[in-house]
Amino acid sequence: MSTASAYLTVRGIDVDVVYKNIKNLHIGVYPPLGRVRVAAPQRLNDDDVRLAVIQRLPWIKQQREQLRSAERQSAREMVTGESHYVWGRRHRLKVIERPGGAHVEVDGERLLLYVPPGMDRNGRLAVLQRSQRAQLRRRIPELLARWEPAVGRPVPKWSIRRMKTKWGSCNRESGHIWFNLELATKHPDCLEYIAVHEMTHLLERSHGERFTSLMDQLLPDWRVRRDQLNAAPLAEEEWT
Repeated sequence: MSTASAYLTVRGIDVDVVYKNIKNLHIGVYPPLGRVRVAAPQRLNDDDVRLAVIQRLPWIKQQREQLRSAERQSAREMVTGESHYVWGRRHRLKVIERPGGAHVEVDGERLLLYVPPGMDRNGRLAVLQRSQRAQLRRRIPELLARWEPAVGRPVPKWSIRRMKTKWGSCNRESGHIWFNLELATKHPDCLEYIAVHEMTHLLERSHGERFTSLMDQLLPDWRVRRDQLNAAPLAEEEWT
């Protein structure tokens, strides 16, 4: 069966489109974050798909909201025995209370969290997130330096922050790229995918045909990496 694909943005929602030799159009919303995928007959074009998605927007938004509320991980209590991920690998947390500075170490399959006696859950979490931020700060510069020549645009500024529903974002005017702090828990291939994705937005604002073509040229396996990244839900977050 011959197929073609497109990557559209409809009312702020990213939509993957696959054109197939089928009779009817099908819209699906997939976990963990509500990725929208459309299987469309080859006789239709992008405008036809946009219209179909707009007509189903109330249903799509309802499905996305249900997924996003259901697929968040439970809150980490930051106690010995919990599972935590470092660059896509699962580690068992061991909390070690002792005087001195707080820090994190990886010892085989264990994630060792050294904290002062009596430090509460929020303090322990802050230590872990500080370690995650440091790991990203070490990796991101080399990634950007590697990809700037291929993309043909420099990245003058980048930052790390916690995000509820995005892995990254880009301000095309300033060239500022943001990375989700939780990328430190995912496989390094996922971090590279987000770096290339956001850098490509420096060349193309929307997720249209040109964006897809650029991504195919720069990172041919980007769809595999994207699906790998979205295979697990974002961590539970508390926002004030």
